[in-house]
Amino acid sequence: MATTQSFFRIQTDANLQSMQVGSIMRKVKSRAWKKQRYFRLQDDCATIWYKSKKAGNAHSTCKLRWLWKPPLISISDVEAVREGHQSEVLLSIADEFPPDRCFTLVFRGRRGNLDLVAESAEEAQSWVKGMRKLIENLENMNERERLDQWISDWFKKADKNGDGRMNFKEVQDLLKMMNVDMNEHHALRLFTMADKSQSGTLEDDEFVLFYKMLTQREEVLRIFQDYSSDGQTLSCRDLEEFLREGQLKQDHVQQHSMELIEQYEPSDTAKMRQAMTIDGFQMYLLSPEGSIFNPAMLEQHQDMSQPLSHYFISSSHNTYLMGDQIRGHSSVEAYIRALKRGCRCVEVDCWDGPNGEPIVYHGHTFTSKILFKDVVTVVGNYSFKTSQYPVILSIENHCSVEQQRTMAQHLTRILGDKLLRNALEGKGSDLPSPEDLKGKILLKGKKIGGLERSLDGVVEDSLAAEVSDEDDAAEIEEENLHNDSIRRKPKKSKQGLSKELSDCVVYCKSVHFNSFKHSRIHSKFYEISSFAESKAKKHMKDAGAEFVHHNARQLTRIYPNGIRTDSSNFNPQEMWSAGCQIVALNFQTAGMEMDLNDGLFTQNGCCGYVLKPAFMRSVEKRFDPEHPEIRDGYRPVTLTIKVISGQQLPKVNLKEGSIVDPLVRVEIHGVPKDQARQETRHIDNNGFNPMWHETLTFTIHVPELALVRFVVEDYDKTTKNDFIGQYTLPFSCLQQGYRHIHLLSKDGTSIPPSSLFVHIRIKEGT
Repeated sequence: MATTQSFFRIQTDANLQSMQVGSIMRKVKSRAWKKQRYFRLQDDCATIWYKSKKAGNAHSTCKLRWLWKPPLISISDVEAVREGHQSEVLLSIADEFPPDRCFTLVFRGRRGNLDLVAESAEEAQSWVKGMRKLIENLENMNERERLDQWISDWFKKADKNGDGRMNFKEVQDLLKMMNVDMNEHHALRLFTMADKSQSGTLEDDEFVLFYKMLTQREEVLRIFQDYSSDGQTLSCRDLEEFLREGQLKQDHVQQHSMELIEQYEPSDTAKMRQAMTIDGFQMYLLSPEGSIFNPAMLEQHQDMSQPLSHYFISSSHNTYLMGDQIRGHSSVEAYIRALKRGCRCVEVDCWDGPNGEPIVYHGHTFTSKILFKDVVTVVGNYSFKTSQYPVILSIENHCSVEQQRTMAQHLTRILGDKLLRNALEGKGSDLPSPEDLKGKILLKGKKIGGLERSLDGVVEDSLAAEVSDEDDAAEIEEENLHNDSIRRKPKKSKQGLSKELSDCVVYCKSVHFNSFKHSRIHSKFYEISSFAESKAKKHMKDAGAEFVHHNARQLTRIYPNGIRTDSSNFNPQEMWSAGCQIVALNFQTAGMEMDLNDGLFTQNGCCGYVLKPAFMRSVEKRFDPEHPEIRDGYRPVTLTIKVISGQQLPKVNLKEGSIVDPLVRVEIHGVPKDQARQETRHIDNNGFNPMWHETLTFTIHVPELALVRFVVEDYDKTTKNDFIGQYTLPFSCLQQGYRHIHLLSKDGTSIPPSSLFVHIRIKEGT
């Protein structure tokens, strides 16, 4: 379409021109699976299609015949391009193809990456640079350009014969694809109105007009007219009134109204009059500034100079796994994905491997194995791409003393100065801060002695603790699994701990937990204990306030029960409510639990550290999550959410003619007293512009700990509702007023332009 074509004037770029001609490259899945494919960037610069190449049969000519295949790669699905041998697959063929011919397309979400080998280094560079340019341009799109791109995508889907026009039958098919169950007469009326050329088809601008009529937001127009003095525009004064009354904003509204007009109003004439049209108003409401998530809270804004124990830390369990913990695939890619999502604590399960090289996998299972040194290399390369704050390498050590020495050698050689080897000066009685430890990797594991003294040689198991805390709990749970054919019961190892590996542990010495009383008297600030989720829940139930107090001074790691063989997750909010910092989840498993984790750590610049509320950091006072009202500064709030409408919700059933029946559920996750959920009625057959206009009200006792999760589902009266989209954020990051919620997929990736339109009001008291 014309609007999209004008945006992609980057087509003049030489690399993109080369990509549009196309290239024969090898698609690589393994050392044995390397097949030629023809890849070409389409003219829209938004998609790449490829086809397979197969030799003809014995009776055909020597020419190669091309078989068309449907796969398309959308540029918007590609997160990054990695050059060289940066995947296990490409590393496995490093002896066949040099790194300058190899590259990897990294997809968003949990979709597998695409490893490619070009015919030459020059061709590889052309694709690498071209893809990066396309990704950069997509990331820099404003809301109007994103919408143009989305309209263009639908236009191409509906234009079955590819002639650049759409007849009415194609428009009807389009409406079904877009989740619209529209009366045929009404659809024909809009089609006729848009067909200015009276050709019986819609082209370029005519389709844009049709789309605008189709997407006219009556609920937004009504709000606009309520505040407009003349019914046509919002003057500066009108906009100020809207900001005060509609958006519940009190400060700097006059200056803000002028800034909004300058930034979002598309009409130069209106700008000159210092006014905003309905188009500008809608663009503002759909922008990041009109989002439910306060943009100021997305930036790094918290105090990062407090002890590590004062922060929630984004943490992963069994980080090496791409799938379940019985037969799942182990991969360094899993570490890359976790670290790029802002994860600051990753787990490494280490076992003796062949040729004296330690390996990483889920012991005594059928999960695949990777080399420890490859994991360390990836951690060194990717730890500080997303955040500069420290990464904790949580070691589950099952190796012999000899291979532990090899582990220590790899850690010191590969990580170099990034590995913290010595305590920081002036930090003799408290943990250092994230700011103090910027750019550093900390090892969590067993340690000989403490920071106060060091011992020589190898200490046997009485001092070294034969296995990690995680394994102690896992063995107990293993007895209840009754599944020896899948995971054989491990024998407890008797080896000691090498001094070399011990010396790599500074502030995260793993110790067995006895009791809160014992910890108060004997524990050192640099010691950390790990709990299975079930044990943690018991401590919370028996002594919640003691648990919070313990976590004000010392680090605690929580991990899923061993019986979660499918790598499912527990609700992390329960653990955060007790002040536990390192709440480790299976990042590879999508669901509500990871939504909460992503929601909490989206704030503060996605740096992986979120400062705990003041009442959870105090060593003088006690906070009991079971009785939140017994604390200084207790101020419950009332949250009122008016769910107004939805926009362009994705289809969940690809069956032809299927339209969703959406409902919205709002969940509050916090201390036990705050756990709540309410939902709207469902709307029959309308995923395009459903209207609810329903109000949901919640009382929240500890807003500092609460997360708000919006879930959209496709109602089904006979079976479980299908998931459509969700969005989760901390209560403290909510913006009041009329806000859009830009929905995310099950994988946590965006699904533009799907959104909800709501009004938020927060009032102190109940």
